[in-house]
Amino acid sequence: MLYRENGQFKTTYRSDQQMLPILQDRLFMVVMLLVAFLVVPLFASDYAFRALIVPFLILAISAIGLNILVGYCGQISLGQAGFMAVGAYAAYNLTVRIPDINFLLVLLLSGGIAAAVGIVFGIPSLRIKGLYLAVATLAAQFFLDWLFIRVKWFTNNSASGSVSTSPIELFGWVVDRPVERYWFVLGVVVVLTLAAKNLVRSAIGRSWMAIRDMDVAAAVIGIRPVHAKLTAFAVCSFYAGVSGALWGFVHLGAWEPLAFNINVSFNLLFMIIIGGMGSLLGSFFGAAFIVVLPLLLNQLPGWFGLNISTALLSHIEFMIFGALIVFFLIVEPHGLARLWAIGKEKLRLWPFPH
Repeated sequence: MLYRENGQFKTTYRSDQQMLPILQDRLFMVVMLLVAFLVVPLFASDYAFRALIVPFLILAISAIGLNILVGYCGQISLGQAGFMAVGAYAAYNLTVRIPDINFLLVLLLSGGIAAAVGIVFGIPSLRIKGLYLAVATLAAQFFLDWLFIRVKWFTNNSASGSVSTSPIELFGWVVDRPVERYWFVLGVVVVLTLAAKNLVRSAIGRSWMAIRDMDVAAAVIGIRPVHAKLTAFAVCSFYAGVSGALWGFVHLGAWEPLAFNINVSFNLLFMIIIGGMGSLLGSFFGAAFIVVLPLLLNQLPGWFGLNISTALLSHIEFMIFGALIVFFLIVEPHGLARLWAIGKEKLRLWPFPH
């Protein structure tokens, strides 16, 4: 069957299901990857890597996982930071108790442990949904916070409750300089983004979206809600675990349990609302927005010669977040990703050869 979309002809279902079915998108992604790997390290400062770029990439991983659960499967979660904490403490204990373990294996195991915990807390989704499920995942956040504060084994019996990480080693290479950490995190982001893109376009991804749209109808046509919901929780928690391990080892270096409190979970939820639910690209837009906005607010008073206290700036930040969430829910529920798609369609004025 031949049909036309965005000025280009497609002929088969297989071509429509490709990762990047349009030539312009493929070229754009190749250029963006070249810029990210080769150009950004030439111009970005160490401060930019530490305060902006690396946190943005790590939070984007967690936002992708949350978007799979909330945006693609329709299961609300307010405990994403708790699963990040599971990944961070799992990575810490793995490096402490197995000193010579490769950090890539640490990431995989941390994500797997977080996925197992996510499945346990995802079991209530089989019977409840909506606000009730939100409360259940919120309880998971509070329980995990309490667990890591009270059970000293997770912090290797640290008296203060805080932990410090060891240097990251990969096949004898110590990832120490900011640009090296950036390259490492960027590589992880690329791999996990491609994996997520393949997942949402696969059979399991279509089952997630069927559950999101109407779970009763999905069950009637043969989709198993138990399998779909629990796999969504597992994938979401795996991404959270990997991002938590990276957040602790690459970004923080040392942390205490409050580093993964409920505010982080809310910020992650804001990311996918502002960026666009049901869009992997929206996860990146939302993460960039949440990371950049506080820094802009801190610099803005100085640009206009105003003297505003830090406490007032913090309140203004919350007010802006709330206003933007209300704005996007009313005006553009699909967030920044939809605005990007509209702009791209308007700029695509002529067809490229497919």
